[in-house]
Amino acid sequence: MAGYLSESDFVMVEEGFSTADLLEELTLGASQATTGEVAAFFVADLGAIVRKHFCFLKRLPRVRPFYAVKCNSSPGVLKVLAELGLGFSCANKAEMELVQHIGVPASKIIYSSPCKQIAQIKYAAKNGVRLLSFDNEMELEKVVKSHPSAKMVLCIATNDSHSLSHLSFKFGASLKSCRHLLENAKKSQVDVVGVSFHIGSDCPDPKAYSQSIADARLVFEMGAELGHRMQILDLGGGFPGVEGAKVRFEEISSVINSALDLYFPEGCGVDILAKLGRYYVTSAFTLAVSIISKKEVFLDQPGREEENGPTPKTIVYYLHDGVYGSFNSVLFDNTCPTPMLQKKPSSEQPLYSSSLWGPAAEGCDCIAEGLRLPQLHVGDWLVFENMGAYTVGMGSLLGGTQACRITYAMSRVTWEALRGQLLPAEQDDDAEGVCKPLSCGWEITDTLCVGPVCTPASIM
Repeated sequence: MAGYLSESDFVMVEEGFSTADLLEELTLGASQATTGEVAAFFVADLGAIVRKHFCFLKRLPRVRPFYAVKCNSSPGVLKVLAELGLGFSCANKAEMELVQHIGVPASKIIYSSPCKQIAQIKYAAKNGVRLLSFDNEMELEKVVKSHPSAKMVLCIATNDSHSLSHLSFKFGASLKSCRHLLENAKKSQVDVVGVSFHIGSDCPDPKAYSQSIADARLVFEMGAELGHRMQILDLGGGFPGVEGAKVRFEEISSVINSALDLYFPEGCGVDILAKLGRYYVTSAFTLAVSIISKKEVFLDQPGREEENGPTPKTIVYYLHDGVYGSFNSVLFDNTCPTPMLQKKPSSEQPLYSSSLWGPAAEGCDCIAEGLRLPQLHVGDWLVFENMGAYTVGMGSLLGGTQACRITYAMSRVTWEALRGQLLPAEQDDDAEGVCKPLSCGWEITDTLCVGPVCTPASIM
């Protein structure tokens, strides 16, 4: 082991003990506590992250994964991914400091933002981070003055019109402008060593990767003609992090592998990277939030004065966390989180029209509406799955509540596999071809030693 992660960083659980069991223990303990300070927390299954990594290596064997720190910068996530040998894609000084603080060498860090502050470029230069991205002349000028020894990757625009997140208007150079940028870099004696792109999140068309890889090939040829040593292809991110996504990871990886074989065949001397965030962490995190208040709102309907029977009502529940904290995906991704009840209701309990709201004193802090829930009470807990991406630590950034506590968990069998850098034996794919999570209670009947698993010495 590299020594980034230790047993003191997580709760060790035995076979048969699930994430749900741990959640029940923690919510019971929080409910019985006299202080009442814990009203929301995450449980993070580090084993699920390990399994996602093994799945990635299987599906995209030629691609070296880098983790997009902005997606979830919690210490347990960074440590387990560093232990697995990943590099790290950092968008700013704070993220570079985080990964270097746990011992990640500068040679495994990419300063990936195409829009950088001069002070942060100088920080990268001072701390040995040499690989930077750019997509315009201004960035080139800043790097020439502040980090002349940097190696640059040209970020190109993609067709992300169908993606949930559209990045190409803000970031990425058009193909028409690439030659001009490469020529200016050559005149300024800046080394351009590769090409990157990002098709955006939740793209329903995996062919977008194929087109972007073909575009990258054209830019590689431009760079080579001008004397640049083009040796890095960065596929960006956009890989799904949950089951039931519009396009399965297996479909995306198949398209990517075919495009790589065509445009960047094995043995061509190009180092292929990808920057993944949601893929690794989304399904690994579960959020438990308690109800801190409630009220019943009776729905006035014309003509009801003449009718008998109870007046229709909706119940408004206020939670300890909201859209300015862990539920920011409601604002940014237009999601509608659906809770699971910690206490399972009986089939006889009536269901009521319900809505969930955060604690902020304004009208936009609405988590979900139109739910049908049984009668709940202050102090009851709601559980939300798939909460690992762009949730942890966002409360303080967005002016919301204090960041939630995280309890990390890993099964003993996963820990032993990680310590020995053992890759679980491949299981037969199920009918859906979905990678099964390596969560609490996952059993390994056989292991295959591979040493080491994806441990790049450096980027360059």
